[in-house]
Amino acid sequence: MTPEFLQRYAAPVPRYTSYPTAPHFTAIGPDTCAGWLRDAAPGSALSIYAHIPFCNRLCWYCGCTTKATQQYRPVAEYMTALLEEISTVGGLLPPGCRTVHVHWGGGSPSILLPDDIRILAGAIAASFDQAAGAEFAVEVDPRHIDRARVAAFAAAGVSRVSVGVQDFNPEVQRAIDREQTVEMTRSVVEQFRAAGVRGVNIDLVYGLPHQTADSVERTMDEVLALAPDRIALFGYAHLPSRLPHQRLIPDESLPGIAERFAQATRAAGQLVAAGYLRVGLDHFARPGDPLARSPLHRNFQGYTTDAADALLGLGASSIGRLPQGYVQNSHATADYQRRVRGGGLATVKGRELTDEDRARSLVIERLMCDLAFPAAELRKRFPANAGPLIAEARAVVDADADGLVAAEGEGFRVTEKGRPFLRTICATFDAYFNQGQARHSVGV
Repeated sequence: MTPEFLQRYAAPVPRYTSYPTAPHFTAIGPDTCAGWLRDAAPGSALSIYAHIPFCNRLCWYCGCTTKATQQYRPVAEYMTALLEEISTVGGLLPPGCRTVHVHWGGGSPSILLPDDIRILAGAIAASFDQAAGAEFAVEVDPRHIDRARVAAFAAAGVSRVSVGVQDFNPEVQRAIDREQTVEMTRSVVEQFRAAGVRGVNIDLVYGLPHQTADSVERTMDEVLALAPDRIALFGYAHLPSRLPHQRLIPDESLPGIAERFAQATRAAGQLVAAGYLRVGLDHFARPGDPLARSPLHRNFQGYTTDAADALLGLGASSIGRLPQGYVQNSHATADYQRRVRGGGLATVKGRELTDEDRARSLVIERLMCDLAFPAAELRKRFPANAGPLIAEARAVVDADADGLVAAEGEGFRVTEKGRPFLRTICATFDAYFNQGQARHSVGV
């Protein structure tokens, strides 16, 4: 593909882990959130996300809501507040709701002491009834985990672990202040497998400083030797105006658009050649993994098999998705802790969904997951909104001169040529895009 072609489709766009996206959330308070929780349908399937906004050392590329700490006291104080929020939220739900998916993210949940891992898992299980076979996933940093923590996660019921790698090239690791050897990573993977945690994900990033297509290929060779069940291959989002620590990465050290595209394309080809199935935009899974054979969904953790009726976000900055709309907790840990003290909620913003929002959300999620415009489902679920959106889909097909989409029924299917530009295609259905001052990462 020519540089001109890539530049045309590489304009910054959202990652579409929700619609509307978080920059378009407005003020919503604890009373609204409490009312939405109380109104949950009895027997609802729940997904629980717990955010641990601490890590031992802040990587310069990181875009997460987190902070580094060398002392455990801030983590312990935060844990006290998180346990209180868990109890409060659990008490607001009607009886009969059941948890089908649990995910701990950060920061790094592996900063927790073994006892706190067990306490947190126990608190979630006590406040939210867990369905048989519920998946329990956790993100870990191989640089700061030991056998006691691995054993605690396994004893708590973790069934899937996401291991952060990003890149194994020493020059790249120094440039993002994240030094991590292959041997260290392999040891952690082997420890989790020996402890009975069978699901292993590896998280990688392309577009980092000093990366090349060749260096990404070498990293992928090392990753494939670990035989993970899933691999996530994310494009680095360089947003130094919003994330001050990213200013430690010089702009001139970053690969350009064409090189980023080459890195992603080369890595994807390696994975497909190794037998992995491509899932959505940037995930890959073994043919027998549930992600490759179950209906696909998308939420704030990325691609998932999680089809829960509601996502409950717990902890500072966490976002929840309820049938009525989105709710988000306060970002600052001190403010979050103050708000949940004494049985309060930390909700500060969110978005109550209109029928048009729901219809556009369906379109964007199905495009991101299935690479297909869901015309029939739109007509069935949102008959009043289907006509205008189908007309927008026809306009996309008519305007496409580059073979990114192919007409299919009343809608279209994204071609393999168009897959790398899924986010850009989805943006054409985003009624809020280009409104406000939101900053997004480049589209490849």
